[in-house]
Amino acid sequence: MRFGVNYTPAVGWFHSWLDFTPSDVARDLEQIASLGVDHVRIFPLWPLIQPNRTLIRSSALEDVATVVDIAGSFGLDVNVDALQGHLSSFDFVPSWLESWHRRNMFTEPSVVASTASYVEALAAAVADRPNLLGITIGNEVNQFAHAPHPTPHAVSPAEASTWAATMVAAARAGLAGRDELAVPAGLAAPDGLEGRLDSGGSAHAGAADGLEGRLDSAPSASDGPWVTLAQYDAAWYDDAQPFGPDHAADHGDMTVTHSWVFNGAARVHGPLGAGSVRHGEYLLQLAAAWGADADADAGAGGSRRPNWLQEVGAPTNVVPVADAADFLEGTIRHAADVQDLFGITWWCSHDVSRSLADFPELEYDLGLFTNAGELKPTGERFAALAREFGGSDRGPALAAARGRTNSGSDPAGTPGSGILDDRRDGSPGPVDALVLDDVDELGRPNPGFRAECAPGGRFALAWVDLAEALGRGPRVVLRSRLAEPGLQAGPSVPVGSSAPAGSSIRADGLVLHRVPAGGESIHMSVAHPATMP
Repeated sequence: MRFGVNYTPAVGWFHSWLDFTPSDVARDLEQIASLGVDHVRIFPLWPLIQPNRTLIRSSALEDVATVVDIAGSFGLDVNVDALQGHLSSFDFVPSWLESWHRRNMFTEPSVVASTASYVEALAAAVADRPNLLGITIGNEVNQFAHAPHPTPHAVSPAEASTWAATMVAAARAGLAGRDELAVPAGLAAPDGLEGRLDSGGSAHAGAADGLEGRLDSAPSASDGPWVTLAQYDAAWYDDAQPFGPDHAADHGDMTVTHSWVFNGAARVHGPLGAGSVRHGEYLLQLAAAWGADADADAGAGGSRRPNWLQEVGAPTNVVPVADAADFLEGTIRHAADVQDLFGITWWCSHDVSRSLADFPELEYDLGLFTNAGELKPTGERFAALAREFGGSDRGPALAAARGRTNSGSDPAGTPGSGILDDRRDGSPGPVDALVLDDVDELGRPNPGFRAECAPGGRFALAWVDLAEALGRGPRVVLRSRLAEPGLQAGPSVPVGSSAPAGSSIRADGLVLHRVPAGGESIHMSVAHPATMP
């Protein structure tokens, strides 16, 4: 399992890109490496690299590459986020997208083409670095698509898919060193996700790892680097959010989740309650349910697509400082129990300096180190867990997971692990699953199911209760997929079975549980960091 940290520069925060100082970066990264982690996630500021729609600054790209090189000198791999976009309640959007030049970042063809050019150029600038872990399209870009953002860029789910496919293709083109990338001219609602990229070759409609298809000259799936799409949790919790669970599962090489208990989880369950320390685990299991190959092996249940808890932290506005280390440990231990887990990347490395104004209060105390570089109790606990859970899984296991076929075999013909033996360390994955009613009994879409998944929702509460009863968080199975071949429930649980009444056992051994009838939700709004006190 990969174990890492989101890097927040101690000097000047992300404004430090303006007067880039390698010695400051080296000091920070040496401290991070002392934790025993294997990677960092870094955040270039989009407007600084592309201040004009047709200008990409080569010196700014060189600064990003230098950070990757410095990290490598300390034995750290690097994941580079492209579109920032948004960080810690502040938006960093180029001036050519706002005010007098306001255009839709997701649907205006010229904007999408220019944005794709930036993503491709950034990927190309670091493509040859041996310690490049991957490219993430941007930090929670879906927050620009809907409320509570004060000036959202309206986009439909279909248009969001087209945009995501274009950006993923741009990143892959940059990693592959392609000279050209054709961007869709009209961005009309697509007829499926495949076939929209005119890249000199056909998109691979059958690709299980991102339906936008892999360009013919893209890097081999077996050796990385990986391209990912990161969304904040409204994708799973807010029915009005245009970017949804399917976008996370359909685009890129892994399903990425960001877990923050200021979204209501800590208010419902308490800072150290089960629904708080299990929130990362829950969100990983929830997001995994939409994987195109989520039920491929042994006919059911487990996700073959890797899952990455790319961002999780201990927000002190809802988790008292005295509880933060225990919250951190509980979160990591539960998340590490999820099948097909690629890694955990903690937010963040260093506290924001109090010399910087107007941050939400929690941002000044999220670091594992103080702003002066002193290791905090959370950092000490994290380092101990890094020694326990960190490993050398730097690609082969992930490649094997991505390469398995629907028959449960890997490309070499070796039998696949199946749903009951699919954790990274080879130990069994959960044998229980909670059915999510994304459709009704007639197969019609349930328009409010995402709200039921949010903290305090009927499904979320049932999942936490079941996790506590079982001692382990169950998988999530979509009701819409129960009608597919091989996914139906088996006969009723026989008398004397360990499975609870009302559950059923499938032929593959997975125990299906239903949300109890009559349960009530605790209705809460989906919080966003920018709205936090």
